[in-house]
Order: sequence, then structure tokens, then C-alpha cells
Amino acid sequence: MTTATLTDKPGFLSPETLEKFEKVEAVQNLCDGDHTQRMLAIGDAMDVLGGKWRIPIVGALSFKGKMRFTDLLRSIPGIGAKMLSKELQDLEANQLLTRTVKQTKPITVEYEMTPYGLTLNNVICEIVNWGVSHRERIMKG
Repeated sequence: MTTATLTDKPGFLSPETLEKFEKVEAVQNLCDGDHTQRMLAIGDAMDVLGGKWRIPIVGALSFKGKMRFTDLLRSIPGIGAKMLSKELQDLEANQLLTRTVKQTKPITVEYEMTPYGLTLNNVICEIVNWGVSHRERIMKG
């Protein structure tokens, strides 16, 4: 029996449905371990990266490299200086970025991703790819 005839019969899956199941199975295979451990890992990641501003900050530093505070402030629309400062402190505490104070007049502060923080590059790129696809899908109506 061919795939075309299988999908015409009641109780058989269409190629599109099969493809969706294969993608779900591939994601599940990537995450070894039991469900509880995976959910804990998601919680840990969201504690570090969750919220409105952390991913944009990590993205800006990943894409542009070392940046001064005011440049970061300008590159993330809508964030205030106080919020940026707080989020940078949290990201630094989680070893994702470093803060360097330059002894210039006036004092300059630069931020950059740590090697550990750069391990998020694949995650950031996947978020960008998904966001582009999502925007295209939604705009098509």
C-alpha cells in the first residue's frame, strides 16, 4: 500500500500529521532524562533568561559584541536605565556577561558576553529564526 492510499483510509495519518509527530519525537529525543528533570531544566533556564528584557540584552551583546551602557540602552527600545542596570546585574551574577569599568574621564562601563554566555548563541539564533517565521505567518493572515 502506498502512502497516498494509506492516508485516504480512515484511521491513517496524513503525511503532514506524520511530519509533525516526527518533529515532536525529534525534540523529545534531544532531551534525554525523565519529564521531571526536563521541566526543572526549563524552570532554571527561564529563571535566568525569562522576562521582557533579558533575551534582548543577551541578543544585543551577542550580535554586537562589547557595548557601553548607553549604547545598550539605545539598542533596546523601551527599556529604562534603572531596569537595564538591574537586568545587567542579574545576568552578570549568572556569569553570562562581564562588566568592565574603564578608568577614563568620565568613567566608561563596558559589557560583553562571557564564553559561558556565548553558549546561548544557538538559542538566540533559533529564537530569531522562529520570530521571523512567526512574523511572516501572522502577517500573511
